[in-house]
Amino acid sequence: MTRDTDAIETQSLTKRFGNEVAVDGLDLTVAHGTVYGFLGPNGAGKTTTMRMLTSLTRPTDGQAWIDGNPVSDRDAIRESIGYLPEEPPVFDELTGREQLEYFGRLRDLPAVEMNTRITNWLDLFDLTDDADKRIEDYSKGMRQKVGLIQALLHEPDVVFLDEPTSGLDPRAARTVLDVIAELTDDGHTVFLSTHILSVVEELADVVGVLYEGNLVTEGAPAELTARMEAEEGTTLEDVFLSVTAERESIAPGPGPEDTGDMTDRSNARVDDR
Repeated sequence: MTRDTDAIETQSLTKRFGNEVAVDGLDLTVAHGTVYGFLGPNGAGKTTTMRMLTSLTRPTDGQAWIDGNPVSDRDAIRESIGYLPEEPPVFDELTGREQLEYFGRLRDLPAVEMNTRITNWLDLFDLTDDADKRIEDYSKGMRQKVGLIQALLHEPDVVFLDEPTSGLDPRAARTVLDVIAELTDDGHTVFLSTHILSVVEELADVVGVLYEGNLVTEGAPAELTARMEAEEGTTLEDVFLSVTAERESIAPGPGPEDTGDMTDRSNARVDDR
């Protein structure tokens, strides 16, 4: 049963790995046709959140919905979402074109339509000449392009992007930003996680900052930077540094087992299939 809600909604969304809390009671809503900039330092819980919202990791507590469908129902949200993780899920032994055709068949795209979309995307990202080379011979930037095309090929309503410009040259990065803007113009929703704050400042309609699994501030970029004017801070970077410093000053110091990226450590412990 679907709910008449926003593109993304969470209620008390929580993920624990043993005694460690990666995401702590997250409440957020993301409206249709917007870019939500999801910020936070390494280990804040951003990747864990995105994995829960894409049904790859089961929440410990709380609930989440995509287009009104619960993330616990993977079949219901499958066609609605696209996901580009920080490391694109591609097969080295396939060519770029074969990778995209494989994914298109998984999404049940009609052959003619699929091939047209693949051709157009390859051309947009200057991959046409390399499309029939094995991915094992691709650079990091080329692999990133294939991963992004794969996430967008079936034209999902909600797209999750984790560091989408990683490894790209300036021209390709500019193309990615233009694509994101066009997606929202067409009514799609983009949940964007990146450490490049200028990207978020340019594209995001709403920004949320996660720190130690907690959403510590949220608002439009202009609204957040306006809060900093009294402290002579005028950029989103100023906001980010301020709110995370405030949380760090009131949080207990890390113990000997609490350093590093919590989401990375969790992968070796928990089977989320």
